[in-house]
Amino acid sequence: MKYTVSILTFLLASTLAFAQQDAFERFQFHPDLNYNSGITSPAEYLDYELGEEFTFHHQVMDYFKNLAEESDRISFHKYATTYEGRDLYYAVITSENNMANIESIQNANVEFANNPESASVEGKPVVVWMSYNVHGNEASSSEAAMQTAYRLVAAADSETSNWLENSVVIIDPMMNPDGRDRYVYWYKSSQANILNTDANDLEHDEIWPGGRTNHYWFDLNRDWVWLVHPESEGRIAAYQEWMPQVHMDFHEQGFNNNYFAMPGTTPRNLELPDEYDQWADTFGRGLIEEFDKANVNYATRESFDFFYPGYGSSYPSVMGGIGMLAEQGGHSRGGRAVETDDDYILTLRQRVFDHYTNGVSIVKTSVENKEGLLTYFKNSLSQSAQKGNTQAYILKNNENDYTYQVINMLMKHNVRIERATEDFNQRNSYSYWDASSSTQSFEAGDFIIKTDQPKHLFVNTLFRNQMQIEDSVMYDMATWSIPLAYNLDAAWTTNNVGVSTEQLTEELSYPSMLENGGAQYAYVIDWKQRYAPKALAKLWDMGYNVRSAGRTFTYEGTTYTEGSLVVLVGRNYEKRSRIQADMRQLAEEVSVVVEGFDTGRMDEGMDLASSDSEPVKEPKVALMVDSPFSSYTAGQLWFLFDQWTEFGIDRIRSGSFNSIDLAEYDVILMPGAWGGLSGVLNNSQIEDLKSWVRNGGVLIGTEGSASWLTADRSGFTDVELFEEEEDDSTEVEDKAYTRYADRTDVFGLERIPGSAFKGIIDNTNPLAFGLPEQLYSLKFGDDGIVPNNSLQTVGYYVKEGEVMASGYASEENKEKARGQAFAAVQNMGSGKVVFLLDNTQYRMFWVGPSRMVQNAVMLLPGF
Repeated sequence: MKYTVSILTFLLASTLAFAQQDAFERFQFHPDLNYNSGITSPAEYLDYELGEEFTFHHQVMDYFKNLAEESDRISFHKYATTYEGRDLYYAVITSENNMANIESIQNANVEFANNPESASVEGKPVVVWMSYNVHGNEASSSEAAMQTAYRLVAAADSETSNWLENSVVIIDPMMNPDGRDRYVYWYKSSQANILNTDANDLEHDEIWPGGRTNHYWFDLNRDWVWLVHPESEGRIAAYQEWMPQVHMDFHEQGFNNNYFAMPGTTPRNLELPDEYDQWADTFGRGLIEEFDKANVNYATRESFDFFYPGYGSSYPSVMGGIGMLAEQGGHSRGGRAVETDDDYILTLRQRVFDHYTNGVSIVKTSVENKEGLLTYFKNSLSQSAQKGNTQAYILKNNENDYTYQVINMLMKHNVRIERATEDFNQRNSYSYWDASSSTQSFEAGDFIIKTDQPKHLFVNTLFRNQMQIEDSVMYDMATWSIPLAYNLDAAWTTNNVGVSTEQLTEELSYPSMLENGGAQYAYVIDWKQRYAPKALAKLWDMGYNVRSAGRTFTYEGTTYTEGSLVVLVGRNYEKRSRIQADMRQLAEEVSVVVEGFDTGRMDEGMDLASSDSEPVKEPKVALMVDSPFSSYTAGQLWFLFDQWTEFGIDRIRSGSFNSIDLAEYDVILMPGAWGGLSGVLNNSQIEDLKSWVRNGGVLIGTEGSASWLTADRSGFTDVELFEEEEDDSTEVEDKAYTRYADRTDVFGLERIPGSAFKGIIDNTNPLAFGLPEQLYSLKFGDDGIVPNNSLQTVGYYVKEGEVMASGYASEENKEKARGQAFAAVQNMGSGKVVFLLDNTQYRMFWVGPSRMVQNAVMLLPGF
């Protein structure tokens, strides 16, 4: 028997070895071309053929640096450093003649983008940007980037020379090196000596959180607009210094899928010129011509919309270029080779070849259509391409919310922003809350973003209260409108804004000052300030006893919000010699206003040392991570506290829950979870957790975890989710007979794909301290909590009128949400269970509700 097994093992290994050999013989990188012998190929430099192994970040970067040393066709430029200390670079590749004049070419192209109306397309090279490996475990693309660069730099044929004379090619070989190396290190530690193509094997089963995301587990391909992370901020700074006409973003998808080539599917961003679709098809046809010759399988038009503007495939389009996506089968489970569902062995070598072929095709098609692409770029940035009748978007100058952060982000995209120098009234100003029109009053200092500028595609896409939606079944979210996401006081107008203005030229800074530094009684930090939670964390770090105001108070005409921090001098008497210096340092480092008081007696409301001023002590916080918790939500919560708040929390793996001492923690924070938590917590552990809450713990459930904490899902509390009454209508019966071909569309209409719902907030509740009475909650699921007398309903969807502010939801789902709670607190013994059904800090751009989770962690244990 053992001889039979040995023979079968030998035959399998031999078969796989032959499959690998066939792949290297079949998928070659234009070996018929003449290459400059003085230029080192990737295989020569790495000492292995591309496709044999995965290459680490430092090796890829070193190869590009080597190319830049060996050739005058390429230069290599650093643009950012990751959280983990890895440097990001982009390569510029063009002819020697162009390279000798590259600064002038670059400046001329930026001038072209900034003044398209008067620009000429004559004599300009087309600028082509290709981005690789934004998802770290889609690892074949960085391998292909090296071979594509080598082809352009080393090939000595006339066709390549023509391409380089008429184009500037920019290659970003690795956009997410932290995630890439996380994946490669894991893969190399898991791979077997005998090539294993079984997708169920350890080699093809990546562990949580996977290499897709960056250090904080964020999807960087959703951050092109918001610039939350250094990788994105550095890349966009470089992008704005070039403003390419063509951009291709290289990705991978599931290993059973064939190559996705342009164009994509609906919904599309209808702000774009109609010609965009034709150009996407032109590039797709250029690629499939090459794939047909190489017998590479592909599909077009069936998937992948470019509606959301924060992708690498969509951001370039709202910047006036042709933004595109490529998706190779493989992804993290592809490994070096994997058997697909049709018994084909998909190799890493083929994945590299396919992306290489596409990269070369992109350059070829761009040069063949240079004049047309330059003309499209010129026209798309010109006013003739603008759709709709919006003349400007106006943001109130609020020093306490996210307005300054948004303004600074827009300036990084080179959006022209003006500031009113006098008060003014504006006719036909529209409200984001209900789209009603009126004459609104604005003040000197308010910000005006006019659409009469080259960035109008970008501005309108980000500020429309409602984008036109062709197809509600979409790949990502249905709304991202900036005033809604950041909960800003804003309006748009269809009339010209005639007020005198000044253009912003420098980024804004939040107020940072100490008033009455030698205060005798107390120091106060108003909780509505943008960085008030960060100030509280800093005060704890400095060792101060801090109180939080449970009610508002007024002194000398100024009213301070609930939650405002009070540092009583008498309760910190041992620090009296340095308290003034500490408060000044706090104001400067955290960017808050600290106000000194010489008395505790207020004119109205509570006094500073009132019993309504609760002591808030630094809590010990556990954030649950690992399966089944979403790495995205876990990463956002970690980032919110680690970066924005600078308050340390402990990340506890779900598998370790049984071994931790719950008594060590004051707060347990549960991110959204897939499929509930039944596989994490058994009945005994659930009872232990209940006992911990009753003894004073604060348990916070977000998204799916919040739903799981209800009576309907786990019985942890008696809080109920809203359930519709059974409907015996013929409509329900008819759905049971939906044709197979129609099921995706019919049932897709029933989901809520990330839409803004109008929320009413009880900001007298500690969970909502510092928030306004209205905000926009980003809703994905259809869950809602039923309010009851014993439940503290802190946030609920409006009861009357239109409940959705932007996006898509069926009439049934909108009606179902009306009046239901999305944020609530349930007392349990001495502790609390907090329900946050909607993500409060989605991708760290939908952050209008984020103060609630900060309050839950930092304030609720003291209340």
